[in-house]
Amino acid sequence: MILFPAIDLKGGECVRLKLGDMEQATVYNTDPGAQAKAFEDQGFEWLHVVDLDGAFAGEAVNGEAVEAILASTRNPVQLGGGIRTLDHVRYWIDKGIARVILGTIAVRDPDLVRAASKRFPGKIAVGIDAKGGKVAVEGWAETSELTVIDMAARFADAGVAAIIFTDIDRDGVLTGINWESTLALAQSTNIPVIASGGLASMDDILRLRQPDALVLEGAISGRALYDGRIDPAKALAVLKAER
Repeated sequence: MILFPAIDLKGGECVRLKLGDMEQATVYNTDPGAQAKAFEDQGFEWLHVVDLDGAFAGEAVNGEAVEAILASTRNPVQLGGGIRTLDHVRYWIDKGIARVILGTIAVRDPDLVRAASKRFPGKIAVGIDAKGGKVAVEGWAETSELTVIDMAARFADAGVAAIIFTDIDRDGVLTGINWESTLALAQSTNIPVIASGGLASMDDILRLRQPDALVLEGAISGRALYDGRIDPAKALAVLKAER
């Protein structure tokens, strides 16, 4: 069970949004590289990075910040936000990104996800962001008519390494993970699922250890780590403890 600390990039800084609203951003660190190193020093073994500006622009905007992160940590990094073409995917994998997250383009062009998964085995994840149970795109600014489970089913045989599922209604508000929707998705697909959005406290960490949650690959934590609501050492000890 992996706990992924999150770095969301806006204007070159580490921020957290509330409900996916770019106007409700709190800056937590002006040095993304230093933040990546701090997470590594705390014992985390992966890093989840999102180029928020890129998600809206449809191309990399915080590229320098991402490269600073890669230069500052030995941990594998998964990156999403504005990655819309095979050239974008290749660029970031060549730079050292361990896993590229395709979101909007996975809705618009599923064949691209299949092509990328074939060309870069084990390095492609699909980001499924949901609002009211429907898949959202374009930096969460638009909602499609596609359900989360239908979206996952599109890629059942595509070789996708993981699905990152975010409940936008829970994101950044510290109300807890939407366990019902997250576990329903995980049980409907053979693709490993990572929970995102709402992880609020050690109660959520303990919930990850319950038998029904073991179907998940892990969970992403942002604001709760930055605000000190989750102690990294205690959380990692819980998740690594033998059952």
